[in-house]
Amino acid sequence: MTETMPLVEMRDMSISFGGVQAVDGVSVSLFPGEVLGLLGHNGAGKSTLIKMLSGAYRADGGRIFVNGAEADISSPRDAKTYGIETIYQTLALADNIDAAANLFLGREIITPWGTLDDAAMEAATRKVMHRLNPNFQKFDAPVRALSGGQRQSVAIARAIHFNAKILIMDEPTAALGPQETKQVADLILQLKREGIGIFLISHDIHDVFDLADRVAVMKNGKLVGTAPTDAVSKDDVLGMIIIGKCPPGATPGPGAASEAELAATGAPALH
Repeated sequence: MTETMPLVEMRDMSISFGGVQAVDGVSVSLFPGEVLGLLGHNGAGKSTLIKMLSGAYRADGGRIFVNGAEADISSPRDAKTYGIETIYQTLALADNIDAAANLFLGREIITPWGTLDDAAMEAATRKVMHRLNPNFQKFDAPVRALSGGQRQSVAIARAIHFNAKILIMDEPTAALGPQETKQVADLILQLKREGIGIFLISHDIHDVFDLADRVAVMKNGKLVGTAPTDAVSKDDVLGMIIIGKCPPGATPGPGAASEAELAATGAPALH
């Protein structure tokens, strides 16, 4: 990777709810054109960590840097000003309106006469959709009539049109069939080529190995470790998720299990 400065750096991030430490001293970085897979069991803290970046939660501690400069993110609006967009599993699309209306929902283009500039919004939508998914044709159809992969295209196009440089994708292929999953994978590869950095939250380890350049594994609110996907196996990553065992190809984090902890589980000792 030629870029040395991360797009995003989250340093020592912490947050608790009702005395329970949901995220405890987690540091991760994301580079331009990189997909970082964020893995862990339900309750591991991965979604909570990302919600601090997206502005959904205000961190108790830690610092966020975007392009090397410290960022103050206390709301989703703040996050958007830094080029951070989140595509949730639910996609947050309005089913009864078409792609262009969804793209500009809440940010409509208005004519000098105070009416909606439908022509300008459709032209902009066609341009960004062609860039992402040249085969997309259903510009007049309500979003409810689109396939899961096409709906993902619309959600991603909305983020990209408004100059997102950092995308958070929460379970982007959940409930999609093989063909639609491939369509979303192609979209992600296209975004990588454009230098966009992607946090990929997923329960599907196969998805992550297909799409991510690196993985970061969390357990009990702490970072077990990070690793290039080509330096670890799926079994290695499962060991990180389940018992916190950091393999030789990974960089350990504060949540990595010690030799004594591993011995108590009956797992082989660390190398």
